[in-house]
Amino acid sequence: MEALQQLAISPTGFIFDPRSGATFSVNPTARMLLEGIRDGLGLAELEQQLVSEFHSPAADLRRDILEFTHILRDEGLLSSTFELEP
Repeated sequence: MEALQQLAISPTGFIFDPRSGATFSVNPTARMLLEGIRDGLGLAELEQQLVSEFHSPAADLRRDILEFTHILRDEGLLSSTFELEP
């Protein structure tokens, strides 16, 4: 999770990766997930945060959260062995 810890994440969803110099923008959901994962939240806590903020069904959110962590692993922002705690 070292790469994820180094990201600069603005409240507007602007992301800066100091390792590569890359910048990109994410939507509010992705920003909340990045910050939550970086802060060590587990799957249930992330789910609850998103349910509270966006009023989406928990089952859909769980699938989306797991898919997002897969993308972060593919991009090298999380280790290939990273798993969210339940």
